[in-house]
Amino acid sequence: MNGSRSGRGRKIVLWRHGQTAWNLERRFQGSTDIELTEEGVGQARRAARLLASLKPDAVVASDLRRAAATAAELAAVTGLTVAHDAALRETYAGAWQGLTHVEIVERYGEQYAAWKRGEPVRRGGGELETEVADRAAPVVLEHAEKLPVDGTLVVVSHGGTIRTTIGRLLGLEAHHWEGLGGLTNCCWSVLGEGARGWRLLEHNAGTLPEPVLGDDD
Repeated sequence: MNGSRSGRGRKIVLWRHGQTAWNLERRFQGSTDIELTEEGVGQARRAARLLASLKPDAVVASDLRRAAATAAELAAVTGLTVAHDAALRETYAGAWQGLTHVEIVERYGEQYAAWKRGEPVRRGGGELETEVADRAAPVVLEHAEKLPVDGTLVVVSHGGTIRTTIGRLLGLEAHHWEGLGGLTNCCWSVLGEGARGWRLLEHNAGTLPEPVLGDDD
């Protein structure tokens, strides 16, 4: 269905978790279970008040603490029950996990460069980005399919997992996924249902979506 003019159609809001200490240290988290900082909790609380005004119908989150705690702030203001799914965890990156950005470039420079070129790389011996999309995207679609015709799903996850999921849902080839920029802590991207599938309506947003007024709406 095409909801571009009526404002109807299902929407998926992919929301990145709040700040952690490892984010501040530029330390690769991957599937390591790191808690939010006090600032991260505050970010989640502020963002939750905005997202609640979208009147979401459902919330699903990664079961890692940083995502679960972020989702809990939205649950507190909406009364919704959060479904948790390990398939929404961040990319497992093996030996890279716990290393700073500088350490990764120093120790795994060729691997890092190949990843940035869009080549399929098992960073630190971990998952391929396509494998992350293989596990995460079906979960997102499963929950989206349960929405009413104009419903909204909030997915609380991690930067890498959100990027690969967006790439998969948009039908982009994997080597183009890097073209989607990263998400700031507690910012989100919005996909809307269009005539030819899912469309990217907002990316790395921290304010509520506004209607598109112009020739491309």
